[in-house]
Amino acid sequence: MQTAHRFDHIGESVIREMTRLAIKHDAINLSQGFPDFGPPPEVVEAAVDAIQGGLNQYTITWGYPPLREKLAEIYTDRLGWQVEADEHIVVTCGVTEALAAAMLAVLNPGDEIIIFDPAHETFRPGAKLADARPVSVVLQSPEFRIEREALEAAITPRTRAMILNTPHNPSGRVFDADEIATVIDVVTRHDLVLITDEIYDRILYDGREHVSPGGLEPLRDRTITIGGFGKTYAVTGWRLGYAIAPSALARAVKPAHDFLTICAATPLQAAAVAALNLPESFYEQQRADYHQRRALMTEILRDLGFHFHIPEGAYYILADYRDLPIPEAAWPADRFARWMTTEVGVAVVPGPNFYANPADGEGLIRFAYPKKLETLRAAADRMARLKG
Repeated sequence: MQTAHRFDHIGESVIREMTRLAIKHDAINLSQGFPDFGPPPEVVEAAVDAIQGGLNQYTITWGYPPLREKLAEIYTDRLGWQVEADEHIVVTCGVTEALAAAMLAVLNPGDEIIIFDPAHETFRPGAKLADARPVSVVLQSPEFRIEREALEAAITPRTRAMILNTPHNPSGRVFDADEIATVIDVVTRHDLVLITDEIYDRILYDGREHVSPGGLEPLRDRTITIGGFGKTYAVTGWRLGYAIAPSALARAVKPAHDFLTICAATPLQAAAVAALNLPESFYEQQRADYHQRRALMTEILRDLGFHFHIPEGAYYILADYRDLPIPEAAWPADRFARWMTTEVGVAVVPGPNFYANPADGEGLIRFAYPKKLETLRAAADRMARLKG
C-alpha cells in the first residue's frame, strides 16, 4: 500500500519515545518538558466550573470569546498595536498546531523556511507538511548565538519565512538585542514572514525580560506571534496555544486552524482566562522557583563533569557528556541517551534529535528540569555512577 511521500522522511517524535522508554524502565523523566507538579488550584477549579457549568460544546472556531478578549488586552500592550479579538487572534490546540497552521498559511510548495539549529523537533516536520523545505542555520555551541554570516548564507530566492524560538529550546538562550537586530535586518531586506515561538516567555532568569519580536516596529506587519499556556501554568496536557498576527496573515492562519482542529477544548479555554488573570505574585514566585531548579540542576551536572551553557530562559540544558570519566562517554548520543534511561534510570533526549544534520548534535543530551526539587535530587542520586 503506497503512502504519501511527505512522510518518507518524517519519523515519530524522539522526545515522546524517550518518555515511553522512561515509563517502561521506571526512569526519572528529564526528557519531555512537562512539570511533575500541578497547575495553580484556581485554574483547575475554573476548568471544573466550566465543565459543570455546561461549557462542553464547540466554541467559536477562533477561540472562546472571553479568552480572545483577554489575549487582545495583553498583546495590545505587549506588541504596541491594537490587537482585535475577532480579527487577529486564533486559539489553537497547542503551540504545535499554531506552528503548523502558520506554516500552512504562509508557505507554498517549494518555498524555504529558515530554522535555527538546535531546534525543537516539530519545526522541520511542520515545514515538510506544508511541502516546503526547511533550511538550517546552526547556532554553534556553547554560545548558541545567531551569526549574521551564517544566516545570510542560508538565504536564497526561495526563502519565504523564518522561525525564531526565544527563549530557546533546547539551548536556553534568550537572544540579545544585537541578534534580534540581525533578524530584523535579514527579515525585512528579504521580505520574509517571521514566525515566533514564545512558549517560554514567562520563564527567564537573572532579571531578563521577554521582548516579543512582533512588537518591534519593523516586524509588526510581518510577524506571527505564537504562545501557549502549557509551560507557564503546568497544563501541558491541556494543549492550548494561540497565534496572533496582523490581518493579512491572520486571515490565512484562520482557515488552516479551522480545518485542522475546528477549535480547542472549550472548558479549558475558559480556565485559561483564569490563568491569565492570576496576580503578578504568581509569576514572581514561579521565577524564584525556576531559579532554584536551575541552580540545583547546573550544580548537579557540573559536579558530574558535563559541559553546558547556563540557561538564560526556558527550562532545558543541552549538555556535553564526552568528558565524563566513564567508558560510555565515547558512545554516540542516541546510544548514550538510551543507556541513561534504561540503565542509569534518568531519561534524557539525544542531541542529534535537534539538528537537521545529526552529526552537529553528537556528544550532547538534553535535560528538562521543570520538576520538583526532590525529583531533581533523586535524579542526581541515580546519576552518581557517572562519576566513574
